[in-house]
Amino acid sequence: MQAVAAGLLAAFVGSASSFAVVLQGLIAVGATRAEAASGLMALAIAMGAAGAILSLWRRQPISCAWSTPGAALLATSGAPDGGFPVAVGAFLICGALIVLAGLFRPLGRSVERIPAPLANAMLAGVLLGLCLAPVRAMGSVPMLAAPVVLVWAAVFHFKRLYAVPAAVLVVVGLIAMQGMPAMSGSLWPAPVLVRPVFTFAAAIGLGVPLFLVTMASQNIPGMAVLHLNGYRPPASPLFVLTGVFSVLGAPFGGHAVNLAAITAALCAGPDAHPDPAKRYWAAVVAGLGYIVFGLLAGAATAFIAASPPVLIEAVAGLALLGAFGSALLGAVSATEGREAALVTFLVTASGQGFLGVSGAFWGLLAGAAMLGVGRLRR
Repeated sequence: MQAVAAGLLAAFVGSASSFAVVLQGLIAVGATRAEAASGLMALAIAMGAAGAILSLWRRQPISCAWSTPGAALLATSGAPDGGFPVAVGAFLICGALIVLAGLFRPLGRSVERIPAPLANAMLAGVLLGLCLAPVRAMGSVPMLAAPVVLVWAAVFHFKRLYAVPAAVLVVVGLIAMQGMPAMSGSLWPAPVLVRPVFTFAAAIGLGVPLFLVTMASQNIPGMAVLHLNGYRPPASPLFVLTGVFSVLGAPFGGHAVNLAAITAALCAGPDAHPDPAKRYWAAVVAGLGYIVFGLLAGAATAFIAASPPVLIEAVAGLALLGAFGSALLGAVSATEGREAALVTFLVTASGQGFLGVSGAFWGLLAGAAMLGVGRLRR
């Protein structure tokens, strides 16, 4: 029962704390409400199935999740030329690259060799816009935003893990008090198959940055969490399976599936079970919980549609504050390469794209160029 409780808690926290970010990202790249609900359903079912399969196979608490930093990247990238089908093509490229990173070790090692300050700076630049949303919400709808922010801050100081789910519950209560006229229509998700369209600009500007963010911010930290708790599964099969599920979910609107980092600690730590050999049941239960949430994706999407957009962005920003702080600290903590990291951060945060390629790619390229020139001069 202890493992079951930990798994249910992980599923609730993982879903409630970031589903708004995922929906925001899918809608930003051109998804309709039906396509966004389909994408959320595909992601939830894919990550639940992947986590349950890996945990039962390896007998270790291997939790999977959707790429929250990747969703934040989508939210700041904007709709590509050609709309959502082009974005789906980029999702497929990202999933294929994750599979290759597991099968072809030089590719995985090359991602690991990206200087940590630059990878963190790119992530911080991607997250900055959404992390400013709570401030914008306080200015535009203070009567709605203030209770959400205050409850988040109060719960944060007592139990940090529950802060964002508590804020989500407050938003639900506020919307219920005002009525929900936009909740009409089916609340059950229907899979929407999107025919992918592949373009070079979307592959370089969306697919590659999504792959880099997912690997650097989710898969590699996810492995670190397992190692810290005494579990050392081989990385290659884990990357391959999450990449396969990413590819399977992409035609239905899912952007990326990866190893969990934050919620993984709930399933892999001593709170899940005193016996480390039995903690994998917590990850199995969490996977089943994600699948159930996927079946409720239509209601979640309708809830988002009934909410003021700035309020949902505020909840998403609160959910990403921790990730933003960690990324920013990782970008500037080392003296060497700090200026290059700042260049990466500023170019990415500007959101300016060139030649149809998003700012995240150019930010990483600009920082790498500056770092390379500095090393060459020395």
